[in-house]
Amino acid sequence: MTKRVLLINPYYPITETPSPPLGLAYLAGALEAAGIAVKILDLVVTPQNATTIAAALNGFQPDMVGVTAVTMTAETAFTLIREVKTIAPEVLTVMGGPHVTFSTAATLAAVPGLDVIVRGEGENTILDLLAEPDPTRWEKIPGLAFRENGAVRHTPWREPEADLSRLPDPVRHGLPLGRYRTLGIPVSVTTSRGCPFQCAFCVGRRMVGARVRYRPPLRVVDEIAGLAALGFRQANLADDLFTASPRHCLAICDEILRRNLIIRWSSFARVDTVSVPLLTRMREAGCHAVSFGVESGCPDILKRVRKKITLTQVEDAVAMCRQAGLEATASFILGLPGETPDTLEQTMAFARRLGEQGLSYGFHLLAPFPGTAIGDDPEAFGLQVLSRHWPDYHANRAICLPHGMDPAGLDAIAEEWQTRFLDYLADIQKRMPTGNASEEEAALIHNMNRTAILYDMMMAEVLEKLAPTADGEGAVGDDGKALDALSQRAARRMPNWSREAIRDALGHAWQRDGLRREPTREGQTMWRWVDYLPEA
Repeated sequence: MTKRVLLINPYYPITETPSPPLGLAYLAGALEAAGIAVKILDLVVTPQNATTIAAALNGFQPDMVGVTAVTMTAETAFTLIREVKTIAPEVLTVMGGPHVTFSTAATLAAVPGLDVIVRGEGENTILDLLAEPDPTRWEKIPGLAFRENGAVRHTPWREPEADLSRLPDPVRHGLPLGRYRTLGIPVSVTTSRGCPFQCAFCVGRRMVGARVRYRPPLRVVDEIAGLAALGFRQANLADDLFTASPRHCLAICDEILRRNLIIRWSSFARVDTVSVPLLTRMREAGCHAVSFGVESGCPDILKRVRKKITLTQVEDAVAMCRQAGLEATASFILGLPGETPDTLEQTMAFARRLGEQGLSYGFHLLAPFPGTAIGDDPEAFGLQVLSRHWPDYHANRAICLPHGMDPAGLDAIAEEWQTRFLDYLADIQKRMPTGNASEEEAALIHNMNRTAILYDMMMAEVLEKLAPTADGEGAVGDDGKALDALSQRAARRMPNWSREAIRDALGHAWQRDGLRREPTREGQTMWRWVDYLPEA
């Protein structure tokens, strides 16, 4: 009998810029390649109600349920495991990802219904686990943590797959890609795994290894081409460090150019791994933005957190992006070890100066994630952890402080930064009716409103709750009239939005093939979202 695995992506807010869950897509690829049936329940863009989990369990009858999570959503994931075990006590429950990999004992103590944790990269481990359902034999499987005689048992660490060409490509046909596409959310692609650097605030090296391993460029571009064919206009190359190998980076760019593939994409880089020729080729191949983790404008702090970059390299990288015609973006982390009011001002002044040269930047507050050097031993870095409540780990409020720092001071900076952005948006909206906003500014507001409206409609099940109509809300082919009628009915359920704004959002969804009218058996018509797309 074919084994069955249900994978769940827990809810987190759209304000946290979600993307289709790539980790689950890789797991699904490995499972399907082994002949295992897979169902993915993505609760980020599909609503969860009182019967969602029960319906998935009863309808699919899985042998295993796997839940992923980042630190911020760990508690949500724990609740899902508890609900699964209440409904189906016999099903094997599994969690994976960086948070639980490095917080095994606390996780197993907090979630008695969780049977086993997969540590590190999960594709091979989950296959071994399915092949050996007897817990008394799990000690032979590397990469696990589970309870044994009242204690937490860790099997040996599983070394990451050395040859990524041996791993199946991610499969996304089980994901609600249509919803992500309709919302205008970019899709993520990885071309490599691994990070050779040892930043004290990052868990990447421990999770996926110090050696950078590369996927075959042809397969990477095949994947990007498939996503472009499905109507995705933006991809994020989500490698920890896309520019780690110029040769690999150029091979992907050259293949994109050889195929005349048109898709915008962005990537992550370090300021000491870029050059004008490399950035220029990236821009020619469709890259529009490169993101750098700068972290601080204080050289001493950069040394403390093992960043191993200089401020001169940051300035040079920004200049190179400008010369190559690429947008440079940077993130700064406030509250790092050794931070003082003076170093905060030093960092903000450095960011402002680079902003005048074209850099887009943002500030986050330090979060001591499990598995990071800072999270595992904050006192060694002169830090005080204020919270181990995982929902607080969104990097927008102070939960970890250098000794002598006031959390209110850090929170004030984050709040001011958010207020400045909201004021910027409000100013654009104020200028739009008089025609004093640029096309780019107006497009930003329209796109944000459309996304918010469509997401609200999806999560509140507005379309699903509308009664079918006898006349199809307009003759076939009269899309405008049909959308007008739909907007009017939807507006009654969405009092916070104007009918005009709802009509604009629905028209956008219709044009992107994210919305369809379908006949019912009774000869009526009802609307639905386009959830699933062909394999990318």
